[in-house]
Amino acid sequence: MKQPILLAALSLMSLGAFAQSSASFGIKAGVVNATISGDAANSLSSAIDFTNGAIKQSGRTGFYSGVYASLPLSNTVSIEPGIYYAQKGYELKGELGIKGADFIGANAKARLTTHYIDIPVLVKANFGGLEVFAGPQVSYLANADLRTTAGLLGFNLLNRNTNVSEQFNKLDAGLTGGIGYRFGKGVSINASYDHGLSRIDANKSMNAYNRAVKVGIGYSF
Repeated sequence: MKQPILLAALSLMSLGAFAQSSASFGIKAGVVNATISGDAANSLSSAIDFTNGAIKQSGRTGFYSGVYASLPLSNTVSIEPGIYYAQKGYELKGELGIKGADFIGANAKARLTTHYIDIPVLVKANFGGLEVFAGPQVSYLANADLRTTAGLLGFNLLNRNTNVSEQFNKLDAGLTGGIGYRFGKGVSINASYDHGLSRIDANKSMNAYNRAVKVGIGYSF
């Protein structure tokens, strides 16, 4: 984990060295609603046995935070590299057979939480406060946790946390883009969409990709 973060930090410092004197730095934080498209359920097949019952997939809500540099190219266009921690993943609810348990829980739930370091490089245009941005993003998987729970008649029959990092690729390449608005005194709001292009399954045998919507607030110094 240390090497990608160090490389990202050095990249930001190098870009800053070539930026104009009006370059600025800032912080962002907010909420992430993430899911996995494609063969999402099958990506956890080694941890969960699926039954013929109904299974509902939903997004996983988490948070993100990090820092960025704004490197102006003109009065309206700038380059914005950044480094962020972001929680992603998804949830499965329904009739799941949990391996290692001798029952099938109709109220079983499996929540995958993936902890990523996102490194986007954005091209941003500012139109009198309204901002539009897009660019490539590389993400490094720091950890992946699977929490499985099941209950019956109000009793908690299963509550297990498992590290499943080995089932996922460490690197994920994608695209990100969105809109925002910059107020006075350095405060801004933004909404963006992350579209993963790399298969996240470690064996690359399934079409499973990260998808995430981020809404947050920023402050530039």
